[in-house]
Amino acid sequence: MNISALEKERLKYQPKLPVSLKGIGKLVEGSKTESVADQKEIKELFPNTYGMPIISFEVGDEAIERAPINVGVILSGGQAPGGHNVISGIFDGIKNVNQKSKLFGFLGGPGGLVDHKYIELTADIVDSYRNTGGFDIIGSGRTKLEEEWQFDKGLEIAKDLDLNSLVIIGGDDSNTTACILAEYYEAKNSGVQVIGCPKTIDGDLKNEMIEASFGFDTATKVYSELIGNIQRDSNSAKKYWHFIKLMGRSASHIGLECALKTQPNITLISEEVEKKQQTLDEVVSYMAGIISKRAENGDNFGVALIPEGLIEFIPEMKILITELNDLLADGTKTERDFKHLKKSHRIAWVAEKITDESSKVLLSLPSGIASQLMLDRDPHGNVQVSLIETEKLLGEMVKTKLSEMKKSGEYSGAFGTQYHFFGYEGRCAAPSNFDADYCYSLGFTASVLVAEGKTGYMSSVRNLTLPADEWIAGGVPVTMMMNMEKRHGHMKPVIQKALVELDGAPYKYFKSKRGEWAFNTCFIYPGPIQYFGPTEVCDPTTETLKLEQA
Repeated sequence: MNISALEKERLKYQPKLPVSLKGIGKLVEGSKTESVADQKEIKELFPNTYGMPIISFEVGDEAIERAPINVGVILSGGQAPGGHNVISGIFDGIKNVNQKSKLFGFLGGPGGLVDHKYIELTADIVDSYRNTGGFDIIGSGRTKLEEEWQFDKGLEIAKDLDLNSLVIIGGDDSNTTACILAEYYEAKNSGVQVIGCPKTIDGDLKNEMIEASFGFDTATKVYSELIGNIQRDSNSAKKYWHFIKLMGRSASHIGLECALKTQPNITLISEEVEKKQQTLDEVVSYMAGIISKRAENGDNFGVALIPEGLIEFIPEMKILITELNDLLADGTKTERDFKHLKKSHRIAWVAEKITDESSKVLLSLPSGIASQLMLDRDPHGNVQVSLIETEKLLGEMVKTKLSEMKKSGEYSGAFGTQYHFFGYEGRCAAPSNFDADYCYSLGFTASVLVAEGKTGYMSSVRNLTLPADEWIAGGVPVTMMMNMEKRHGHMKPVIQKALVELDGAPYKYFKSKRGEWAFNTCFIYPGPIQYFGPTEVCDPTTETLKLEQA
């Protein structure tokens, strides 16, 4: 395999571990837990794994060799920087328990478990992927494990390979699945444990016990470097407004973190838009007002950050999307009729089938954006938000608004736009030192949870703003994070998503500064991720965590 000079050097990097993981460690159990909401319903659904205590590891004796443990690992969902280091941590952790322990990787995500497709991950394989980005060591996938026959197929291969445990590395849905599997296997007294690891660059899998999902640090640093480069270009050419859409369908953590790192002129926070019940026109007017004010100072340029899922947080757009999802649901007569129409007739046809309010919103949109709302649905039957060019929607509507303001004498500047979407650029980057350390610790922690016979837990590493030696490793029961939500018309247990907290320190700091950043040019240019050099340059965590734990 041909690798770059940087990759060769990164293979040599030894991730840092909490001191409690350097020996065998001592397990400490806290008090019993309960779910964040819907306690009665969650307890009934998870009688064998509900109410378990939070676990932490403290410094214990030197490592003592114990019986071998065999673990199967699954990468689930979209990629996030550091996944390979989670696997490296699991591998080193189980070898620390006993050199005869084995690690098996299921290929292509959860589907590999059901289809019995796997490889044994040997030292030669694992060593060639340490500190690298991507999930290519075994691949990932989005197969949903929902049926008992799938669980039983997984149990078959687990028994064939003599697995003690499965470790599922994924986001909130994947870790919900891990909890359901843990409960199912525990009810069967199968002897197969299930442990989860928190992954998502979106940053919406977090709570008091999961301070950060892995990959968020690296991805936001990659995006911030690109934003900084564009800000430098904008400040040099002084003739364009750059509208940048950033990943984050369900929450605006990425946009907020990148804003704290780069100080752009405009950053939209979906959660704020929803709380204020802002209309699309109000959002556009807010942006046009800043652009006009800067133009008064001769600054006909700037940068605006837009979260990917913004339109689903605008009440009128949310209603429109819900109506479209129902109207164009797979297999319905209206969906079949819609597909037989000429593309030029579709918008008018749909406008007649929905409520008057939603019809007005649909017809007010640029035709290209309106058409994007009617693209094929995702596997859940919902609009594919990532395919909607929200940045262009806002750019075109701002341009129209500024033209109206110019006619009334409220605006006299020049408005030119450039559009960008930063998404895949950050998902497989080589992990930052922080993510390399954090992910390795998460994997190592998972191995200790397995060795201690635990199931239904998510690997947890806390105190992340302190040096790695002082991090607190342990486990949190997945049921503790759950509530009931409506999915496909049925109430189901899911891990509660973490949105940007509007009364939290990161948002409050951003809010106190955004006026200054809007009208002045206060750009910060973070530059690329640094892997070698001073600790303050190479190892810092996110601005969000610093403010949360200040």
